[in-house]
Amino acid sequence: MEQVNKGARILVVDDEPQIRKLLKVNLQAHQFEMIEAVSGEEAIYQISREHPDLVLLDLGLPDQSGMDVLHLVREWSSIPIIVLTAKERDADKIAALEGGADDYVTKPFSMGELVARIRVALRHAGGAVQEAVLNFGRLRLDFAQRSVELAGERVKLTPTEYDLLKALASHAGKVLTQRYLLQEVWGGHHYESDSHYLRIYIGHLRKKLEEDPTRPKLIMTEPGIGYRFTLQDEV
Repeated sequence: MEQVNKGARILVVDDEPQIRKLLKVNLQAHQFEMIEAVSGEEAIYQISREHPDLVLLDLGLPDQSGMDVLHLVREWSSIPIIVLTAKERDADKIAALEGGADDYVTKPFSMGELVARIRVALRHAGGAVQEAVLNFGRLRLDFAQRSVELAGERVKLTPTEYDLLKALASHAGKVLTQRYLLQEVWGGHHYESDSHYLRIYIGHLRKKLEEDPTRPKLIMTEPGIGYRFTLQDEV
């Protein structure tokens, strides 16, 4: 795992000197290299010229919206982007995720959580989620065999339950919006009123996989947004 992260170059796009200083100290302490940009224009220049491994992008920039930067970058790059936002509205977070962000962190944030999110994004960029077998502690998913084991015992899932678990586990550590999961598992066009399908099947999975379904540790709810399948190193 550390080999994935060691020496990774992270571009921090934020116009607040205090935030950049805080991030520089902490990122360097975790063996990351940090470069900086204070505006959207500078961010686009740095991404195109310096080719960082990951971007931490503040949405409130002096020259243009961070969302505009996100959309522009996504036209030509799949670089991992984690949005830093002081906005609490679920709609803003959903817009960032559906606009191409890999994740978001709300200010003020925990450095431990941010570093864990960075590691997840770098791991995804490295292609680890394309493996045919995924292991999450006691849980083992074999995509080739369409099988799921918990503590060595086969877990019987319906086709829909399996497809939902596969979607979540394949993006472990990332927030997946309700709309994305509905589209991925059920296909077609879905609306807010269809989210009850998702809640029902999430409940089924928790009953079959969680030690205590009322206090889930694998499949976490991101209120108003969607769900996140957790990793062992998340804080």
